Amino acid sequence: MSGRSWALGPMCAWDTETTGVDVETARIVTSAVVTIRPGLPVESVEWLLDPGVQIPTKASDIHGVTTEIAREKGVDAAGGVKAITDSLTHAAVAGIPLVIFNAPYDLTVLDRECRRYGLPTVQERVANADAELFVIDPLVLDKVVVPRRKGKGARKLGALSAFYNVPLSDEDAHTAAGDCLAAARVAYKTASTFPKIAEMSLPALQVYQAEKHFEWAEGFEQWLRREGKDETVDRSWPMRPFTGAEVPS
Repeated sequence: MSGRSWALGPMCAWDTETTGVDVETARIVTSAVVTIRPGLPVESVEWLLDPGVQIPTKASDIHGVTTEIAREKGVDAAGGVKAITDSLTHAAVAGIPLVIFNAPYDLTVLDRECRRYGLPTVQERVANADAELFVIDPLVLDKVVVPRRKGKGARKLGALSAFYNVPLSDEDAHTAAGDCLAAARVAYKTASTFPKIAEMSLPALQVYQAEKHFEWAEGFEQWLRREGKDETVDRSWPMRPFTGAEVPS
């Protein structure tokens, strides 16, 4: 690769906190976009949305936003989803990679939210601008450079932040903005520690991450079979394709 590594250039980190783990039905509750440019102050934009549905206690216990808080202080879900999409599209069209920890979750949730409200998706808008969407997924990269991590939760953002000496306080964990900044720093530390990752061009890195996620998913599914579990692990990266006739309301 010629020129400067992507790890030394600008990054746009994005994260969401939602109503649940099912990407087909989860609604965005909070979201943040944190833009990091070398030599400049960090720029952060945050949103609190009223998802239009009840926020399960299991979810609010994690991110701290109850249904009552969202209804009182949150913006209209459709408007919030559009604003998030605007911000990500702007970064992508400018050639800035999006750092998304566990990208297939967040990007799929956003895709379904856009479809739910009849909005063009980030992918559609970037393609219409004749640009490319580049994604850096620290979770995928860590699975490549450190294939085996022992212990429950060893692949979670908090654990990887500790491994790479990235500050992430208990107060910041599970807040969209706090997770954004930690994810960007973990991506940078990963590239700094493993030159092969840093030296890849962004187009090559997209192919590499998709291939490695596919390999991991196949391996994990085989392990589940050996454990007697009949679960399917999605191979898609950075987003699960939409295959339904309509998005669940």
